[in-house]
Amino acid sequence: MLLSVTLFILGFVVLIYGANLLVDGSASIAKKFNIPNIVIGLTIVALGTSSPELVVNLAASFTGSADVAMGNILGSNISNILLVLGFAAIIYPLKVNYNTKWKEIPFGLFAAIIIGVLVNDNLIDSNIAFLYRSDGIVLIAFFILFMSYTFNIAKQKDFKADVDIKEYGKIKSWLMILAGIGGLVLGGSWIVDGAVNISKFLGISEAVISLTIIAFGTSLPELATCAVAAYKKNADIVIGNIIGSNIFNVFFVLGVSATIKPIPFNEALNFDVLVGIFAALLLILFLIIPPKNTIGKWQGLLLLLFYVAYIVILFLRG
Repeated sequence: MLLSVTLFILGFVVLIYGANLLVDGSASIAKKFNIPNIVIGLTIVALGTSSPELVVNLAASFTGSADVAMGNILGSNISNILLVLGFAAIIYPLKVNYNTKWKEIPFGLFAAIIIGVLVNDNLIDSNIAFLYRSDGIVLIAFFILFMSYTFNIAKQKDFKADVDIKEYGKIKSWLMILAGIGGLVLGGSWIVDGAVNISKFLGISEAVISLTIIAFGTSLPELATCAVAAYKKNADIVIGNIIGSNIFNVFFVLGVSATIKPIPFNEALNFDVLVGIFAALLLILFLIIPPKNTIGKWQGLLLLLFYVAYIVILFLRG
């Protein structure tokens, strides 16, 4: 048990460190080829923040831990809104621009809803709930649409983004990329193996472990980034990081995972699907009631209280 806990914790350290190495090394290579900062930010950096979820999901899928694969994404998206956004709003009120309010945030809500639709095909024409390869292809198609939208935004003259890219030597950059990939694979494997062993030892379901501890761990990059951005009063980075990460998690991470290997769905996770939809709806509600277009400290505190209540319910549910 002690070894499982140790590897579980070390897995997060190696995973996040590997993600940072991969992002920094890839961004440095891209910079050397004169790829614009905004393109780097919308692709490499954005994908990098979701790489922990991707690796954990792939490792879970190949080891047959379906609840870990699905619970990781659902839990991560819930914690991104209720925990990360709530914490950031308490640090500094977040002003949301028009495009984000009426396009990107609703697209995030759509992502939460479509997962509920795709995994509940058993309610319509079968006895088994699965996220099939065909579902994965549909999710990837929506991901491509989202990326087309983001590139279109990047072309707008009034769109500004400050992505600080540090350049390294070519050899060092490639070594960072290789080390980052290795760290992601190793860390993801340790996390999944540790989660399975811990859940068995404590008599807690893999779903609860993945919805709480694993989801929180894979959301640490978003939490750190948003806390710093809120302290620097950069609301666009906070909102963009959270919504972008949630969209990446659903359309890219789950899409790729299901395309490689179909994921069986535990119907008990429908509660968490509904919580994810509720969190996205709550975010939209906060932006249409006074003070409009702003997520203030009291909204941030309310989001955190909802997250605490959600975690309590999870452990009571077992």
